[in-house]
Amino acid sequence: MSEEQRALESSEFEVQSSTSESEHFELCTANVELSLAEIRDGLSRPQKELPPKYFYDERGSRLFEEITELPEYYLTRAERALLEEWMPRWVGDMRPRAVVELGAGSGRKTRIILDAMVAGVGKLYVPVDISEDFLESTAVALRGEYDGMDVWPLVADIGGVLDLPRDLPDPVLFAFLGSTIGNFTPEAAIELLAQVRAAMSAGDRFLLGVDLRKDPGVIEAAYNDSRGVTAEFNLNMLRVLNAEFGANFDPAAFRHHAFYHPERHCVEMHLVSANDQSVSVPGAGDFRLAAGESIRTEISCKQDRASVEWILAGAGMGIAEWATDDEGRYALVLATAERGR
Repeated sequence: MSEEQRALESSEFEVQSSTSESEHFELCTANVELSLAEIRDGLSRPQKELPPKYFYDERGSRLFEEITELPEYYLTRAERALLEEWMPRWVGDMRPRAVVELGAGSGRKTRIILDAMVAGVGKLYVPVDISEDFLESTAVALRGEYDGMDVWPLVADIGGVLDLPRDLPDPVLFAFLGSTIGNFTPEAAIELLAQVRAAMSAGDRFLLGVDLRKDPGVIEAAYNDSRGVTAEFNLNMLRVLNAEFGANFDPAAFRHHAFYHPERHCVEMHLVSANDQSVSVPGAGDFRLAAGESIRTEISCKQDRASVEWILAGAGMGIAEWATDDEGRYALVLATAERGR
């Protein structure tokens, strides 16, 4: 029995599961097949592309944490300052008993929320992330730091169908920080947030971190840091594909390229092939790349208040609070389960 299972069984918020070992194997096999189909489709397109979830194994998660400390990467510092300024009041007004965080990572910024919660009636934290090892290490650390706080790690791909827990102590604060919403097209963002909305009750709230539109030079610098950490993070996708799917990508045969589309308010990250080459992904196929051809690995859309309102309204939510840093670079949004106008 895992540590999580023991904790759940001793908790007042117990969740029962009837999934057998054979059913679990079938589910895992289905997930691999879905991933292989996704890889096959992405690498067969005129503009090859793969979803950013493949950045993340334990190394990828730690590289991203390193990115957040870089001087060019203003996003994390701006968001942390806003959380420190606003969460004591927002949490104090709402008094959530549970927090469910999408794309939780290391939980460093989440501690600002949890610190405010433990001063009230907070009981439960559910971090949701795709990197199982990194998520479990985060859960172990948080259990040691917050005595009496239940931590239920949930391994899931936030880009797919989410099975968010429903039987949680009310009210619940759902959180999606780090401007990760920008990795989704507006339509995909609405689809994701509609799943969150479906799990929300009237008294629940949704906390969203948003990177705002600004000088393109500032934005591009954040994705082309002088130490090359972002480049290593980008190349880590190839290492993940090799390790998880038996692919034969040569990371040395690719280079990092990131640029901003001012008219589309969107950053694109690519891995550019340095030469003509062929790569194989067992179960997905063989793929040729010409010299200079690229695989798009991430988009990062930048928002303003109007675009955020549109996305939230499409998901059935509306803005309750809007806070920005002094330079207008970043916004922290608190939304309700009510459709905006």
